Formats: sequence, C-alpha cells, structure tokens
Amino acid sequence: MAKNKKETVDKKNDKQQGNKRSWKMNKPQKFVLGCLLVLFSIALLVAFISFYVNGQWQNDQSVVNQLGDRTEVAENWLGKFGAYLADLIIYRGFGLASFIFVRLFFLTGMFLALELSTQKLKNTWFWDIFAIIIVSILFGFFATSAPELGGTIGYELNLFLQDYIGKTGTLLTLLFGLIVYLIFKIKLSPEKIQSYFDSTKKEFKSELDTLKPAVNQPESAYNLEEFAIKEEIESDPEIDDIHIKTVDTQFELNKEALKPTISHSSEIELNPVLKPITPKQELPLVSPDEAFVIEKAEEEDIIEENLASRLVADFGLFDPTLDLSNYKFPTIDLLKEYSTGGITINQEELEENKNKIVDTLRNYKIEIAQIKATVGPSVTLYEIVPEAGIRISKIKSLEDDIALSLSALGIRIIAPIPGKGTIGIEVPNKNPTMVSMKSVIGAAKFQEAEMELPIALGKTISNETFVVDLAKMPHLLMAGATGQGKSVGLNAVLTSLLYKKHPAEVKFVLVDPKKVELTLFNKIERHYLAKLPDTEDAIITDNAKVVNTLNSLCTEMDNRYSLLKDAMVRNIKEYNEKFKSRKLNPEAGHRFLPYIVLVVDEFADLIMTAGKEVEIPIARLAQLARAIGIHLIIATQRPSVNVITGLIKANFPARIAFRVTSKIDSRTILDTQGADQLIGRGDLLYTNGNDVVRVQCAFIDTPEVEKITDFIGGQKAYATAYLLPEFVGEETGINLDIDISERDTLFREAAEIIVNAQQGSASLLQRKLKLGYNRAGRLIDQLEAAGIVGPFEGSKARSVNILDLSALDQFFNNEQN
Repeated sequence: MAKNKKETVDKKNDKQQGNKRSWKMNKPQKFVLGCLLVLFSIALLVAFISFYVNGQWQNDQSVVNQLGDRTEVAENWLGKFGAYLADLIIYRGFGLASFIFVRLFFLTGMFLALELSTQKLKNTWFWDIFAIIIVSILFGFFATSAPELGGTIGYELNLFLQDYIGKTGTLLTLLFGLIVYLIFKIKLSPEKIQSYFDSTKKEFKSELDTLKPAVNQPESAYNLEEFAIKEEIESDPEIDDIHIKTVDTQFELNKEALKPTISHSSEIELNPVLKPITPKQELPLVSPDEAFVIEKAEEEDIIEENLASRLVADFGLFDPTLDLSNYKFPTIDLLKEYSTGGITINQEELEENKNKIVDTLRNYKIEIAQIKATVGPSVTLYEIVPEAGIRISKIKSLEDDIALSLSALGIRIIAPIPGKGTIGIEVPNKNPTMVSMKSVIGAAKFQEAEMELPIALGKTISNETFVVDLAKMPHLLMAGATGQGKSVGLNAVLTSLLYKKHPAEVKFVLVDPKKVELTLFNKIERHYLAKLPDTEDAIITDNAKVVNTLNSLCTEMDNRYSLLKDAMVRNIKEYNEKFKSRKLNPEAGHRFLPYIVLVVDEFADLIMTAGKEVEIPIARLAQLARAIGIHLIIATQRPSVNVITGLIKANFPARIAFRVTSKIDSRTILDTQGADQLIGRGDLLYTNGNDVVRVQCAFIDTPEVEKITDFIGGQKAYATAYLLPEFVGEETGINLDIDISERDTLFREAAEIIVNAQQGSASLLQRKLKLGYNRAGRLIDQLEAAGIVGPFEGSKARSVNILDLSALDQFFNNEQN
C-alpha cells in the first residue's frame, strides 16, 4: 500500500516537472521568437507611419469595418492587416504614444535573440507602458479635436479624470507623472540641472570673451556712428611717427591707447601663472545590469615641469639656499614612462567577476541590492550593498569561497568600508597596469602639495596619486617578505624628497647592510647626505659604525633641543621661520636646521649584529626626534618582538606592509590582517593609525635613480657632506680606576681567566666567577684601565693585550715595583 502511494507521488512529481520543462524555451526557440518580434515591430512602424500619411486613418475606416469584403482596397502600406492594427492600437488605443510599442517589441526581440539579461528589459516594459499612458492622456487633454493624437483610451481617461478632479487636477496629475518618469527613468536630478546651467553659463561667458577686442579700451573710445578714422589723429604731433593704415571701421581709435605704456624693459614683470586645474567629472560606464555600476577612475593632470624649481626667496628674509643658488632640481623627463597611458578597463572581465561574486553569495542565501566596481592599476574594488537583514560577518567569512569562484590570487574583504555603508571586495586584475614613478611625480597632487616632506608612494584603487607627509608620520616602518618591493619603496621615498626639497632643506643618513641597494646615492654625498667626521663613505655599510652614527644623531637631537629652548619655540618649523626672519643671532650658535631622514634598509640584520647598542639610540630618536626634524624610515622583513621592541614600535604609527606569507605576520606589522592577501610586486597597505589604504607602489628602476643622481651630482655642491657631531664612546677606559687600591678583590683572578680564554667579556666573568652583571662590568672596566683588555668594540669581544699567564705575572710584578 505504501509502495503504491509512493509511486503515485513520484508520477505526480514527474508530471509537474515535465510541465515545468515544457514552458522553458531552448536557444533556437528564443532566437526564432526574437526574430519574429523584431519583424513585427518593423511592420507596426510601417503601419503606424502610413496611418498618419495623407489622412489614411479616415479613408480606411470602411475597410476596417468590412474586413471580410475583398473588394475594399486599403490605402495603408501594410494592407488591410496594417489598417486594422493601426486603427486598433492608435485610434482605439493610445494615439501617438503607440509608437513606443514599436520600441518595446524591437528591444524584446533583440534581448531574446541575443540571450541578454532580462532584468533591464522588465524595467523597460514597466516605464515605457507608464510613459504610453501619460503621453496618451496628455494628448487627450490638449488635443480634444484630434482624437487620432491621443487615441480613444487617452481621451476617455482624460474625461474620467476631469469628471472627478477637474482640468486643473488632471493637469497637475499629468505633471506629477512626468516628474516621476524624469527622476526614476531618465535619472534627472536638481544637481544635473544646476551643472547643465553652470556649464551653459561658462560657455556663454567664454564666447563673450572671444568677441572682446584684443586691447581693453574704455567705452568712450568707441563711436559706432563713425565709419573712418578721425582726421585730428593724423595731425596729433605725439603720434606722427606711427603709420596707420586707414580701413573702413565702426570704431574710433583712442589716442591715449596708442601711447607707449612701458618706458623701459626693467618695468616688465614676468610672473608665471599656473593654469587652474578643473576637476574632471567621473563618467560611469554603461552596463547591461542597472544594479551594476562601473566607475572609471578619473585621469589626473600631469605637470611636465617640476614646480619645486620655482623657489623664490622673499626679500629681506634669510635664504638657506643661497650657497647653492644655481642648483637645479631634477627634471621629470629623467624618469621613464612604463605604461602607455591610463588604466584599461576590461568590461567583460568586470561583468564576469561581478556575476561570480553575486552567484557565490546567492548560493549562501545572501542577496545584493547594488554592486559597484572601481578599477585601479592592479586591483578592482567591488562595493556591494547587501539586502536588509544580512549579517556582515557572514559575508566576511566567505572570503576563501569567493576567491575560489574567481580563481584569483588572493582577495581582501573590507567589511564595512570606513565612511561608507558598503562592503568592499578587492579582486586582483588579470592584466595589472604598472604605476611609473614619472606619472606619480608629475601628478598635480604631488607637485602642488603643501607639505614639509611630501612622499609620493604610488596610486590607490581609485587611480589617485597617494601623497603623505613624512613630517607628520613622524616615523615610518616598512615590512614585507623578501622580494616584495621594500627596496623599491625606499627608492620611491628618496626620489620624492629629491624632487621637492633643496639640498639645504633635507639631509639623508643612509644605512645599507646589503651594500648594493643605496650605493647609487653616493654621487649626491656633498648635496644631500650626512655623515660622521673623518669618515670616508657617507653610506654606512658596516654595522659596527651604525652605533656611533645613531649616538651621534642623539647628540644632534640634544643640541637642537637646546637651540629650540634658547629660541623659545616648540618645533623645527617655527625655529627655521624665526631664523629666516633674522630674529636669531648666528653668533649665539643659531643656524638653519635641515631635516634629517635616517633610512635603514634591513633593520633585522642590524639588530642581530649590534643588539642593544642599536636599540637604545633608536628608541630615543623614535620618542623625541619628531619636533627637531629627525625622522626614521626602517625596513625589515618581519617586525617581531626580538627585532623591533614594543618601545620602538609604539613610536612608529605609520606602517607600510608589503605582501607577507601568513596572517600572523600581517597582524605583527599592521595589527590587522590583510597583508597576506596582497598580490606582491609593489602591492602594499598603508596605515597611520586610522584607516588602511591599499596602494600600488610606484616603480623606479636602477637606471632612473642613476640618471637622477648623475644630474644632481654634476652640479655645484657643498665643500663636504653635512657633518654630524663627533661621538666619543662612554666606555673608553680613560680615568677608570687609576688607583690600584680601589681594584676589586677578584681583579687578579678575573685577569687570569681573561688571559687564559683570550676573550675579554663580562659574560665570561659572570659564568666563571658566578658574579652579577654589574660587578663583572666593573671588573672589565678595571682590566681596561690597567691595559689588560682593549677598548669597547660594540657587539664584539674585547681584545686581550697579554698573551699568557707568565706575561701576566710579569705585568703584576712590574706594577708592585
């Protein structure tokens, strides 16, 4: 019994599924039906046009009433069938508005034949039928004596409305219908109307300007009733030397205007006026789906001239650039243009990715109200607006599923986007566009940046040049896996400052443990680099010398704070302005203070070799050096606790993260994940304690850096590089425990241990003698004062000056004698 019941249910389900399948058209059926509708729309157009030609609608009335009579001949171009259709749809229907049916049938046929999305077609049918009704009633209202214009339906609907709300109410209703159509269908808004009138007004003004004469003369100079030059001008002795060609004209020449207004060439002032930049309006690309908007990023204006070369000193102020007054900034044409132009948008790729995102979310019952795509150089941002009631965390958890459906290298979900009510999905482009350093340096946003130390990192997803101020960071930490673009990023930072700042305004302290990354900047040593006195190379490649340089910077920092204290100012900007205004006396030690930028290419290697000796001065500089113009840029592979301690990291709010291999590394760098989803090759995330911005770093190759350094190095330079204060180590052994009586009781035993091991270190004494660090350190100082061990050498063990125990015994015997 149960088996029979189950078979009955299965048959019923199969029957229902068969009925459902019978309603679904296949591809050939859709194509045939589409062609039929297109041809039908053409037939309707022919019938409708002939309906109005030569009054055929009146002549064909008898034919329409007697369709069965074959003796009647129709004047319609489509015969009796056309006369009947025109009479039915136009005369008895909607009048002139019936022509919209031609468009509807034609579009429907094309959508079916080409198998396009039907979502837009549904909206078209709704709004076109709405327009047919409104237009039909409108013609019925104004053309009551011509029923063929509004049709029977329009005429009757008009009378129906007038019976209830009168003519005025009917007119207001029609006006409201037109407003609804213009706003929701044509997308007309008050802003668009205002912008249209503004543009028309500007065009009208520009046309008036072109009609104005070349010389601005007063209105009294014109006399429209005269047709020749007045004779008294010819007799004027002041303009006898001027030969005037007499031509029939409506204007009277102004004698005062002919007099020379400039007596000498020194009166001419040439002030270059920059052309104002008018913002370009972003035009969204057209997509078949109205819910999908493709925003094309606006192309930025490129300034071919380096505006920093237009530095002009104010009269009466001290000019710090006076020593190199003829210095020329590097030109933009030294950089290479890698890309062919703007971003190329592959609309097929955008549509395909959009459909995959929508389908993937729909599989998890997440509906989307709207989706918008913003195309960047290497990444496209899809902003989605989910339907009401969808949890954001549910979308964020589908990151791997969306990446699988898109077959993408790695996507990043921003839920929600700060400042917007949308969720962002960043998808890498199949064909990324390289961002050249030339396009970034030449951008108006960088050239016109009013910053102390402007840095152009690259371009954002919206193709906007990303410029930040190093002086406000105040220190920058760069991290990322090997080969992801840290060294190129450092070159971009240094190049940005070279294009904007004069050698008198900024100095670089470069630390390059790799010995090959920053060597090209040796050519600009006497222009931009700073170093210790009696040092051959300005670029530090030996880690043992880094400690002295960092401590020298700390000394420079202390000296500058003393100068700020004497000048009663709070930061370097106020101090330099006061010095330029000649309010500080150079004889009292005051001087113009340039910014100092310390760049470390591989900080982890520095910590491994120098340890605590590097950490302490770095921590001091990170905490205090902002106000006096010393800024740090540190690059490392992974800023772990043993490389960059919490004390240092807390003073580096500005972070740049290139691609890393794990979420843990991303959290270590940015305190949030996302860097593990980058695509490499200069793709980075930047944060300054607030939002995280994705940027495609500008690419600058070694030959470009070489051209820039050759251009700068070939010019007149300072006598030497900028000299930092000389640093003398505290642990030099001078005047330490000169009195033998003050030596530790374990002094001789410690000396024997050191001589036996031939290694002078406090840790060795700690282990052998079981001492604390402080007592072992004092013993080492006493041994150094006695000359048994050598001076302090950073992380290396001290040298031992006595070779064996017999020599040590002889040393003590000599001391006693």
